[in-house]
Amino acid sequence: MPSTARDLTLEHFRWTGGHADVWAIFRDAKALAAVVAALVEPFREEQITAVCGIESRGFLLGGAAAVELGVGFVPVRKGEGLLPGDKAVCQSSADYRRLRHTLRLQRSSLGPGDRVLLVDDWIETGSQAAAVKGMVEECGSTWVGCSVIVDQLTGSPKNAFSTIRGLLTAQELPPCES
Repeated sequence: MPSTARDLTLEHFRWTGGHADVWAIFRDAKALAAVVAALVEPFREEQITAVCGIESRGFLLGGAAAVELGVGFVPVRKGEGLLPGDKAVCQSSADYRRLRHTLRLQRSSLGPGDRVLLVDDWIETGSQAAAVKGMVEECGSTWVGCSVIVDQLTGSPKNAFSTIRGLLTAQELPPCES
């Protein structure tokens, strides 16, 4: 299935105004189902109890991945969006646009028995994933890994994570024609 998901991702991927655009995957039910199944496949035997997703595409992919695994979903909000209750909060280091994000998750969503997978569309610098990993561990949960559509992370930042699985690497994408 990952080759099908990979092929469907490449079929639906576009560069728009110099920016990566994976939104067409969400509009095609077959592509979305294949991508979600491929994102969770490497982690099916890891006894995942919760999937985290970072606002916004991570909400969609993470929620679908949680359903695919039969576990709950834990949203990670950026900025000041509504998220009631006590929160774990972490400011990310600079991302690929040199922006730092304040990320938050509800503390009551995770506990010591949880095994957590982060699902998102893209990982480039790892700054947001590192922030989520820290919050997951702060809540007493076990970070299992990260699954993304496009893995662009290299070098020492990649080594900071136990497991990152990507359907594609950034080098496998068609060239940007901006």
